[in-house]
Amino acid sequence: LPPRVKLSRGHHAAMQLGDVPDFMARLRSEAAISYRCLEFGILTAARSAEMLGARWDEIDIEARAWTIPANRMKAARAHRVPLSARAVAILCELKVVQTSEYVFAGQRSGKPLSSMSLAMALRRLGIGNVTVHGFRSCYRDWAGNHTGHPCELAEHALSHVIGDKAEQAYRRDDALERRRPLMEEWAAF
Repeated sequence: LPPRVKLSRGHHAAMQLGDVPDFMARLRSEAAISYRCLEFGILTAARSAEMLGARWDEIDIEARAWTIPANRMKAARAHRVPLSARAVAILCELKVVQTSEYVFAGQRSGKPLSSMSLAMALRRLGIGNVTVHGFRSCYRDWAGNHTGHPCELAEHALSHVIGDKAEQAYRRDDALERRRPLMEEWAAF
């Protein structure tokens, strides 16, 4: 048989980095939960499934951290996310009105929002050529080009596996406190 051909999906469509601050301001002006979910996802550089499935028992507002369990992560490893002041504000706002175990639950069902709700939120704002996942690329471009933070912190914020097997075996701490200023700066941007 011929060699197996590797599939290539290409890159997720991303917004121009310079347009992100104005877009975030537009998101904040909207009241629907899908907009809060999208804003939270951008602030945390989370994947769609991670933010849509976020549960209140994963959130520690006092510690300003979100711990996503391994069974919900692409790399099958738990991931802690430092929460910026704005991300905490979103959670506090939702905690007052939310009765579901899910942070971003549908109003009638109590179940997590669908991934389509985020795509529809973008469409309702007139943003048709961008994907939700593309905002992770925006974050990474910003972190690499506009901050002095080490590459490993920016990659860790995306929950990417960093280094070879030996480095992974010895580097066990997740540098949560070192990543906290990075995420605050991203929120300020």
